Amino acid sequence: MGVRLTIVDNRPPTCPQQASGCFLSHLDLTMPRTVPSDIAAGRFKLYFSSVSPVIEGVSNAFEVRHLNGDLHVIEPRADVHLAGGATYRLQLWTGGHFFSAYYPMPNMFVASGTLQARVIDATKPRIDPASGMELLPFVAPMTDEQRLATAGPNDDTRWLTADRAFDLYASRGAATSPDIAIIPTPIFVSRPGGQPVDLRGGVTLRLAGLQRSDVAAALDRLSDDGVPSFERGPDLRIRVGAADLKADAYRLRAADGAIQIEAATPAGAANALQSLAQQVAFEKGMLRPLVIDDESRLPFRGLHLDLARNFHSKGQVLKLIDRMAVYKLNKLHLHLGDDEGWRLQIGRFPELTEVGGFRCFDPAEDRCLLPQLGSGPDRDAAVNGFLTQADYREILQAAKARHIEVIPSFDMPGHSRAAIRSMEARYRRLMRMGQRAEAERFRLVEPADRTKYSSVQHYSDNTLNVCLESTYRFLDEVIDDVVAMHAAAGTPLKTYHIGADETAGAWTNSPACKKVMAATRRTAPQLGAMFIEKVSASLARRGIAVGGWSDGMGHVDPAKMPAKVQSNIWSDLFTAAPAETADHAGRGWDAVISVPTVLYFDVPYAPHPLERGYDWPTRGTDTFKVFSFMPESLAANAAVMKNSRNQAVTVTAPAVIPRIAGMQAQLWSETVRSDALVDQMLFPRLLAFAERAWHRAPWEVVSKPGATYGYGDKDVGAALRQDWAAFAGKLPFHLAQLSVAGIQYRLAPPGARVTGMLEANSELPGTPIEYRVHGGQWQTYLRPIPVSSSVQLRTTTPLGDRSSRIVEAVRP
Repeated sequence: MGVRLTIVDNRPPTCPQQASGCFLSHLDLTMPRTVPSDIAAGRFKLYFSSVSPVIEGVSNAFEVRHLNGDLHVIEPRADVHLAGGATYRLQLWTGGHFFSAYYPMPNMFVASGTLQARVIDATKPRIDPASGMELLPFVAPMTDEQRLATAGPNDDTRWLTADRAFDLYASRGAATSPDIAIIPTPIFVSRPGGQPVDLRGGVTLRLAGLQRSDVAAALDRLSDDGVPSFERGPDLRIRVGAADLKADAYRLRAADGAIQIEAATPAGAANALQSLAQQVAFEKGMLRPLVIDDESRLPFRGLHLDLARNFHSKGQVLKLIDRMAVYKLNKLHLHLGDDEGWRLQIGRFPELTEVGGFRCFDPAEDRCLLPQLGSGPDRDAAVNGFLTQADYREILQAAKARHIEVIPSFDMPGHSRAAIRSMEARYRRLMRMGQRAEAERFRLVEPADRTKYSSVQHYSDNTLNVCLESTYRFLDEVIDDVVAMHAAAGTPLKTYHIGADETAGAWTNSPACKKVMAATRRTAPQLGAMFIEKVSASLARRGIAVGGWSDGMGHVDPAKMPAKVQSNIWSDLFTAAPAETADHAGRGWDAVISVPTVLYFDVPYAPHPLERGYDWPTRGTDTFKVFSFMPESLAANAAVMKNSRNQAVTVTAPAVIPRIAGMQAQLWSETVRSDALVDQMLFPRLLAFAERAWHRAPWEVVSKPGATYGYGDKDVGAALRQDWAAFAGKLPFHLAQLSVAGIQYRLAPPGARVTGMLEANSELPGTPIEYRVHGGQWQTYLRPIPVSSSVQLRTTTPLGDRSSRIVEAVRP
């Protein structure tokens, strides 16, 4: 069967059923030339994922309806006869907008009677051999900028075409050649005179106040970066116990044929070794005299990785842990449970992973969850899977060796469909065995509940019943098992993230909740806060701090919460985030800045139909934008960046400027279906994130209480560009290091313009550019050249083993 999806208009004049916003698309289905009788007679169903719900489908041959979550079904109309080779069009009116050709979900599948469900080959994703990027060939090219680039007239977004990219990159200035290649930038660095310390033959390691195992992983990094031995050569003296240094701070001196490191803790010593390794690799083992005094600006420097929506391998997690240590990130927030998957083995509840770790076509959901996010009908799809307890312990041990805390998360009480459906499969199994008491002991739903649930992701059954004691028994069992895994790995569980997302309209017609509301005088919306308070207290009794997303945490009574609380601030940067941060920090909580506007890394790098990712928080977040973020002065960011519609806004700082605990980068995985895409979405943005989490730049604005900030108000542009030039100058070295580590970082396509001459530039310095004319051979671009027609261009890695997507510079 042929399948072609065409996004026709993101700005239709009207929407069906009085919807507030929609887009129009055409789905063309072309029948095989030879059509089996069941297919011709319409005895089949087509299933597909659409994250935005289809409002209305218009077709003479088919009907479309929403099932649950993003899963939709297309069914032939009664008495239809489908002809071989014929094409049938469905006109689809869908809520929201589609700004990217990578936003549609792949793997539409057909099911018919008792036959095995099969993916339609035309809708399978492909891998581009030149770029290594996933392609969706069934989606038609998006070329009409006027109709497709925005959802309305109050949006100033424009596609980042080659000529616009040329101007953008040029405006940021040329990079400067670095003398110090360390990222994140240390607070103080000097280069006294003297002879280099020759480390090419190794060093003699001398330790005081710590064991070698405390810094073994950092020593391995130093070895990988050019120091082959720790038993011969110049002295490398490491002393831990310096009382005048903070926990992650260090002093490093390389001079007179020796290196000395002082730190308060092994973590500080490991940070020093990571800095040393980078500079040693940069100077190829001949380290010129060097003095560094360094400490972090923020104690919490985190990376959130979503394994729940689409699973990512243990190997990928371990690779990221190693890179986190290189760039001095110290918190790994592992999102292990959500609507679309449960990814950690829990001993007492095998169904959580045997059912909840997989999505396939099983309407009863006894073997797996319903397909979502384009996962297709097959249980062995690459997006399925889970971590065994042994896998998780290995991850914990790797993180501990690199002084990284792992914060596990299973989102509750909303976003819990995988848990609910898995435990219902367990319930049915035990009931068949006659074990009613055990079946009901951990059940998460109430059969008599008649509440109409509807989540933001369009699920009708993804919310735990917070009024059932069985819900809390279940959660206690899960937490106890996770605690045991941490203990077995030698790294006690310190923080547990409960998510704390709520579902609008939940629990209103639950008999159990009506009893609780009558007894406690709470309303239904207040039951979510009750759940958070109750779970937080249970964690506190175990000595575990609670974490949650700020929207849910904001509803609780602070007096009913424990002393140690982490709130991830994820409101919009230009509206609620400054005040919400002040509110939550003012409660004595650890406010961790996690704003989607800048710190969600599942969003596109740039506004363009061939950039992938969710675009609801922003149309583009490139490395420069992350670099220019001011985490401690949220309102002041309005002076250096625009909102999601590319418009300048003004933001007023709160009356009290809060002290924040840290910042966290988020990679959600709804559109990230492979480990390679994890690399591309995180890197190189994560390097700029690490820079801002560790190093406070002198150009950053210090917010004043009640002050208002608008685009261009503060004269930080020149200083910001100068700092960027220094940071960007380091990136060629670091991108080469990423390649060595097997990380497929994103290659931004070049900027270019044709005005009788071809001129081209790159987002990051040192990135090779290639061009071709009339589909000819690729040639290396070195300087402006005369051309008489449009030109195709791409960037490549220095080794030429991967390339960016191809762009075209059009002759006026």
